[in-house]
Amino acid sequence: MPWPRLTPALAVDATLEAKIDKILAQMSVEEKVGQMIQPEIKQVTAQDIKDYHLGSVLNGGGSVPNNDRYAKASDWVALADSFFDAAADCSDGKVYVPIMWGTDAVHGVGNVVGATLFPHNIALGATHNPELIRDIGEVTAREIAAIGIDWDFSPTVAVARDDRWGRTYESYSEDPEIVRAYAGQMVEGLQGAVDSGEFLSEQHVIATAKHFIGDGGTLNGIDRGDCVDDEQALCDIHGAGYFSAIESGVQSVMASFNSWHDEKLHGHQYLLTTVLKDKLGFDGLVVGDWNGHGFIEGAEVLNCPQAINAGLDIFMVPDPDWKVLFNNTVEQIKSGVIDAARADDAVRRILRVKLRAGLFERGKPSSRPLAGRDELIGAAAHRDVARRAVRESLVMLKNKNNLLPLSPKQRVLVTGDGADNLSKQAGGWSVTWQGTGTDKRDFPGATSVYDGLAASVQAAGGEIELSETGDYSVKPDVAIMVWGESAYAEMQGDVQNLLFKEGGGRDWALLKKFKAEGIPVVSLFITGRPMWVNREINASDAFVAIWQPGTEGAGVADVIFTRADGELNHPMKGKLTFSWPRTPDQVPLNRGDDDYNPLFAYGYGLAYGEADTLGDDLPEEYDAGADTLDELLVFNRRPIEPYQIMVRGRQNDKQLMQGNRVEVSSICVTAIDREVQEDARRAQWNGSGVGLVALTTRDRQVLVDYLDSDGALIFDVKVDAAPSQSVTLRLGCGPDSNSDLDITDTVQALAGNGWAQVRVPLRLFPDVGSDFGLELPPEEFFHRILEPFTLVTEGELDLSFSRVALEKGAATGLAGIEVI
Repeated sequence: MPWPRLTPALAVDATLEAKIDKILAQMSVEEKVGQMIQPEIKQVTAQDIKDYHLGSVLNGGGSVPNNDRYAKASDWVALADSFFDAAADCSDGKVYVPIMWGTDAVHGVGNVVGATLFPHNIALGATHNPELIRDIGEVTAREIAAIGIDWDFSPTVAVARDDRWGRTYESYSEDPEIVRAYAGQMVEGLQGAVDSGEFLSEQHVIATAKHFIGDGGTLNGIDRGDCVDDEQALCDIHGAGYFSAIESGVQSVMASFNSWHDEKLHGHQYLLTTVLKDKLGFDGLVVGDWNGHGFIEGAEVLNCPQAINAGLDIFMVPDPDWKVLFNNTVEQIKSGVIDAARADDAVRRILRVKLRAGLFERGKPSSRPLAGRDELIGAAAHRDVARRAVRESLVMLKNKNNLLPLSPKQRVLVTGDGADNLSKQAGGWSVTWQGTGTDKRDFPGATSVYDGLAASVQAAGGEIELSETGDYSVKPDVAIMVWGESAYAEMQGDVQNLLFKEGGGRDWALLKKFKAEGIPVVSLFITGRPMWVNREINASDAFVAIWQPGTEGAGVADVIFTRADGELNHPMKGKLTFSWPRTPDQVPLNRGDDDYNPLFAYGYGLAYGEADTLGDDLPEEYDAGADTLDELLVFNRRPIEPYQIMVRGRQNDKQLMQGNRVEVSSICVTAIDREVQEDARRAQWNGSGVGLVALTTRDRQVLVDYLDSDGALIFDVKVDAAPSQSVTLRLGCGPDSNSDLDITDTVQALAGNGWAQVRVPLRLFPDVGSDFGLELPPEEFFHRILEPFTLVTEGELDLSFSRVALEKGAATGLAGIEVI
């Protein structure tokens, strides 16, 4: 075996182990299983915690107390108190074991409105500053403690090896050396150093190294896919972060969704037990990921002895029927299907972590020194650390004629859809799981990139104008364009290649406009991974990757502007920890590859005053072939940019879906799990009047090629309750300008039959009429589609939909609607 034998961060404590023995001896099987079950806060009550002896709960991305996005620290603490009191109620004779609450705070406390959000890990890697990482961990711990929570599902120590992976931005580097250097520092920041009096004090929280193991090394960068690296590479590359995390005393490790050589990690006894626990000497607890145990071959979410036997200690089970898993696990231990000694070991590890964290002695959350202190959420000192991280993370790829740094005394035009866009700059895991459906109200106290630019210019006596479209009243001396990737998170961020497609060339066109007008232009590129943006680099005089800077966008201005007196304000010091591709399909691309030939190598990053020989002649042509939308995805686990989910009720009360639930007068839509977390949407009409759910976009889309090629609208659907009135499938291009197709018979036939795929030839949609007398032929109508998928009914209906796409040629040979 290639795995090292690590020196334990914490020596065996005989007194602590004796306490564990005493507690275990008093526990029934039911009490033990309660420690091994972790439901989601939306699916559990305080009474459940008491009745089922639950040892932990979690809140998923976007899940908040009382379903109130704007819940205060006191609201979080009040809920934590109720859980604490329920666990402390031993009136039924059970032994007292405190509960702990886990949350994903992967770049700050993303679920809490107003929290300090740091640049994502890819940006932190570019700082090459492990000490800064420790400071970030300490700030994050304090803000978690302020909401009464004990446990952070962080740090992510993945080594991303294929940048098509949608979680690339959660990785510090493609190089395991950087990840190893950072992981231990983040653990110490969150938990405190093991050799200090700060270890797991009330200023700190339990940390989690995740996701064990190989999540960044899957084939083709597919999230939750298969890692086929040999064991030596698994150890040397993907194990690096775990080595330093364990050496720093990390108390929790999260199992990964992915497989290693086709065996799911949640059920991988060799890796979870032989390697992690025995060889590496990890004596903390192993927690699962969101229903991840249900993907083990032969297992189910609610029936999974394989995971515990393999070495999982806690089921993360957000399923509403988690009590079935509880009962099944109890029975399996009693019958011997789950080895009783293995179950005891799982509980021993959970108790060990709780004892080390002082939870048995600690009072209820509201009694703790930081709990409920709203002033700690986004505190000025915390934001200062985040702003420093932004400054140190910027990577300059081009600086023609030393355009940067800029004088703030100039006339400056700021443009691009990312300039004053806190959602875009924060990225995923920011208020909501995917980071979508948010606006300025969700980031109080934050500064957008534009806010920082404006403050610098105005303080120096310059002039600044903000125009997303690039129009200006007076010709500027320089244009600063902020643009790039919109927010995304796991699964939904996977891409087929690294060609930047968002905006359909809009950003390139705007850059070329400035070039034609003789205006020097600085590109500030928001991104979660290196991307092929040759055209945009050529059209820019200076090009800076600002990654996803989080809430402190003003840190960008600190670097790109000089002081008013012309002296340097802050240096440009970031260096790439990911190699930048020469072509969109140059993946995987990692330092040390035999054929390594990137556009910008690992470690590249211009400093101020350094000669730039790049030029404006990078190759701009790329034949995307089949990637040029023979199939147009509209919904695939989430609405695909630029589409959003919109609902409208009988009272014409219209809302965009900005979280995992939206409700208007006659329809409610919720995010549900079909195959993976929140990859489908359930629409429930209450029968009180007309209601609709639509995939909609602000800008009209030209989709006539799909009509001309005998294309079809294809969607996966499940009907749980048949419609009480007719159902319409609609294409829309504006108010009262729709093409409606009656699909009632199809929907009725699907009722109660599970998931099916429906193919609707686009030629079946009738010519478009309007209450205003407007009539559009199909060709013209398909040049202006706003809503390529809408379902409408006035009656009751319970229907879920998943993948939605338009596909060229898919209707060939079809006379009507086809159900597969």
